[in-house]
Amino acid sequence: MKQIARGYTSHGKEPRILADIAEFVQNLARSLFDPYRPELYYMRGPGPKWHAKHDGGSAAYHPVPVLVRVRAKR
Repeated sequence: MKQIARGYTSHGKEPRILADIAEFVQNLARSLFDPYRPELYYMRGPGPKWHAKHDGGSAAYHPVPVLVRVRAKR
C-alpha cells in the first residue's frame, strides 16, 4: 500500500512568506510613525526650581536700582 505524503512543499512556504511580509510592513510602519521622541525628554541641566531649593539665594547678586533722569518743570 502506497502512502501519499501530504507535504505542503509549495503551499507551506506561502503562509510564511506572507507572514514575513506582514511583519516587515508592521515593523516599517511602527518605525516610521514612532511617537517616542527622545529630544523631548533630554534634560539640559537643573532648572530654576532646583536652584531655588539648593542654592538658598545667591549672595553674589545684588540688584541695583535703575537710575532714571527726571526733568522737573519750573
